[in-house]
Amino acid sequence: MRLEELLLENLSKDREADCYWWNGNWYTCGDLLNLVDNCENALRRAGFERGQRLVVMLKNSPLIPALSLAVWKLRGIFCPLNEKAGLSSLKGTLELLKPFAVILQNEIKELAVLKESWVCITCDLDAKDLPEFTGKLQEPDNEDFAVIFSTSGTSGNPKAVPLTHENFLSNCADTREVVTDLQKGHVFLNVLPNFHSFGFTCTMLLPFSMNRKIAIVPSFLPPQLTMRAIVEAKVDVMYVVPAIIAYLLMSVEKGKFPAEELKRQVYICTGGDRLNPNVQDQAWELLGKEIVDGYGLTETSPVVCMTPSHDRYKLGTAGILLPGYEYKLKTRDGQDLGKDSHEGVLWLKGASITPGYFHAPEITAERFDSDGFFNTGDYVEIDSDGYIKIMDRVTDIIIVGGFNVYPQEVEKILSEHPAVQNAIVVGVPHAINGEVPKAFIQRREGFLNVTDREIIKFAKERMAHFKVPRSIEFVDDIPLSGTGKVLRRVLREKAGHKGI
Repeated sequence: MRLEELLLENLSKDREADCYWWNGNWYTCGDLLNLVDNCENALRRAGFERGQRLVVMLKNSPLIPALSLAVWKLRGIFCPLNEKAGLSSLKGTLELLKPFAVILQNEIKELAVLKESWVCITCDLDAKDLPEFTGKLQEPDNEDFAVIFSTSGTSGNPKAVPLTHENFLSNCADTREVVTDLQKGHVFLNVLPNFHSFGFTCTMLLPFSMNRKIAIVPSFLPPQLTMRAIVEAKVDVMYVVPAIIAYLLMSVEKGKFPAEELKRQVYICTGGDRLNPNVQDQAWELLGKEIVDGYGLTETSPVVCMTPSHDRYKLGTAGILLPGYEYKLKTRDGQDLGKDSHEGVLWLKGASITPGYFHAPEITAERFDSDGFFNTGDYVEIDSDGYIKIMDRVTDIIIVGGFNVYPQEVEKILSEHPAVQNAIVVGVPHAINGEVPKAFIQRREGFLNVTDREIIKFAKERMAHFKVPRSIEFVDDIPLSGTGKVLRRVLREKAGHKGI
């Protein structure tokens, strides 16, 4: 089975039933099906064929599920991108994906330069159809691919993760089996960005696979839109990043949002980063219950483990492994620790895992072992009940409010400043976002008067806001190991003492 077969079957059961809330109004399953037909017909007229890739840079809106379904009906591949990833990053990603066309939001004028290399069309989030256009056919790719998610990779170079229809169907089915609380829910909050696998799967595909409704919010900022959706649409299932729940709890504490709206939720789960223990204390004090955690990666579609229900939550854990996975625990250098081990680097095998990185066999070979197990890059501890605790990230990725920031990408851009000789970026703790980037910079001779404000301004003009270092510390030397490797641990410790 393919995704469009399951979802269209569910939507067609009752065309008059409420399907999604958008801008203060409920729309029916029939409304979404009509939008799907309009998008499909527009893509056909544009020349879209099997195996083609459609890049979409839109905030959350009804167009996201409609375009996804339309692309899948035509046996194509949906490729959501973050329009705020930075022009340099987007150009590299588009060159990797080679899309048939790129759909942009009307207001993103700074991306108009992309039209020089790619077929680009613009539309607003309320559009009922796509404008007339003619796409450019590219080399077709695997029709089994449903979505390709893109990241910069730890090297700072574009990296793409294709996920198949089977990947998503398996992940949704296994999540439904494990998370018993979901059966009580009726309306899922759809506020996490669609270019993030967590948002795409857990707040769109998962509810639609269960015949549930969604409340669509373009983005969390401004937060008043999310609060309005929770109240008006009667949201009762929330998958969010820690920064969102932290803000909502702070609003409750300040009397700006009713506590009852969060108390009545049947399931609130955070992912994308660790939840600050202080936020859990606040949730217990204000709501009388804790917020549950989950864990996953883009490569796993994304859910790896999740807590079945609020009353089965174990503090500090991310829940239990979904039933579709086999796992191994290994040492950091890849040695198998055996079946009796309870702590190590987590390696996974199962139907939810990507078949490999897009047009990058060398990266695929690095992350999969000879038995087909995928290296998550995370060091975990598994207790006697099967609950998983994420102990540490093996990689140096910084997670800002659920978004991945790759230090080498930021360092590369900072190093383009004429005053910067060397830049090292590490994550430092932050009360709301979990972590934020901090840069240690060696200045070039003759540029000792450059200020941290100048460097930050330079960064803001070249990268997404969440990637910009919150603070700069100028140093004379960067600590190195005996083999010349940067000792990021030393810099993290230094940053932790001084803060930001």
